[in-house]
Amino acid sequence: MSFRNRLILSAALAVAIAVALSSVIVYFAVRRQLLDQVDTALFQRAEYLQGIQGSHYVPPPLGAAGGYAQIVTARGGVVRNTDESITIPATTEARLVAAGEMETFFSDMIASGTRVRVITAPLAEGLALMVVRPLDEVDLILKRLGLLLSLIAASGVALAAGLGRMVAQAALVPVHRLTEGAERVAAAGSPSHRIEVGGNDEIGRLATSFNSMLEALEESLNSQRQLVADASHELRTPLTSLRTNIEVLARADRLPDEERKELLSDLNVQIQEFTVLVGDLVDLARGDEPEVGEEEIRLDLLVERAVQRIRTHWTQVQFTVDLKPSLVRGAPSRLDRAVANLLDNAGKWSPPGSTVDVKVTGGELTVRDRGPGIDEADRPHIFDRFYRASEARAMPGSGLGLSIVKRVVQAHRGTVVAEAAEGGGSLFRLTLPLLPFTPPPTGTEPSPEGNQE
Repeated sequence: MSFRNRLILSAALAVAIAVALSSVIVYFAVRRQLLDQVDTALFQRAEYLQGIQGSHYVPPPLGAAGGYAQIVTARGGVVRNTDESITIPATTEARLVAAGEMETFFSDMIASGTRVRVITAPLAEGLALMVVRPLDEVDLILKRLGLLLSLIAASGVALAAGLGRMVAQAALVPVHRLTEGAERVAAAGSPSHRIEVGGNDEIGRLATSFNSMLEALEESLNSQRQLVADASHELRTPLTSLRTNIEVLARADRLPDEERKELLSDLNVQIQEFTVLVGDLVDLARGDEPEVGEEEIRLDLLVERAVQRIRTHWTQVQFTVDLKPSLVRGAPSRLDRAVANLLDNAGKWSPPGSTVDVKVTGGELTVRDRGPGIDEADRPHIFDRFYRASEARAMPGSGLGLSIVKRVVQAHRGTVVAEAAEGGGSLFRLTLPLLPFTPPPTGTEPSPEGNQE
């Protein structure tokens, strides 16, 4: 069943339920009103028959225009006019009224195939009066009323279905427009199309959300294409160099030993750089993926171990550390890679014999080098992937390290900025959301993951 038909059916069903409930209420209200009128007439007739009694019992003129009447004794006997052929059963309740053990009451019963309304009231000691009135007229009115209400209900449902079809057709116009837009996107295979937003209602918000999704998808696809294009460009040069050196190495028997050793050394360096480049590309491609396996991490301990590793690579640079306990949440391997990239970048730009200051406090890592600093024109772009300042193009690297840092930090709901340091050099500031930290007991060795081992 289509959505439009479901909408029409829902509207018709809702109206049918509403009309049915209203009809039932009206029917029983009218029925109650008619019975109240009958009861009033019976009560007045019973009062009249009771009032014409003298001190001695005289049989009243039963069966008069006010309704058929009879007398019931406490033992169940029935007294009626001799010309009356209809006998109303003397019920147990009627005998109790005659005996003075029950008050006046109304009841319905069948007499000679006719539904009647009966009032039973005390008449004299040991006697009760039963006044009966047929309900034929009431039943006829209720029957006609039921038929009329049924016709009204059926007409209301049919009218609701017709109006529901019109309303559904008008209300589903934005849905059709949204559906056509989605079909165009699917047919074209491109998220560049947009849906026309017709208002601020639910459909309008849905169209806006759909457009936002298309915009994010288009941006992601463009970013993916750009990554592939940039990666192809960056990989072309090292691959060409590797191929050339391998071709030369294939004729190594013609080369002097010294040149062959130098060639092998160059190949080893190129393979290492190529491995780093491929690893950077993989990390960059995973940069927008949601973090998995997040846990509590001692940032100060993670930085300390990263510094120990980086010292073996940049032996001509001195790394000084000032690490305060800081607890953050994240993926250890991803944060370790970001920290290592920052430290590696500082070591690469630091002159031999200079110092790199590394400080951790309050969930913030600062790395300050004494290098040439970052040109003001380059500073807004240093975290862009494959961006390399003019001074960096002669140095090893792919231009992906700082981009990876930014992606990792943003994925951990943090920030990273580059500033000009006082006295020269650069200052990188990496900030992550800080968690409450409980110092470990004395004598225990803390680990990077969690408050303590």
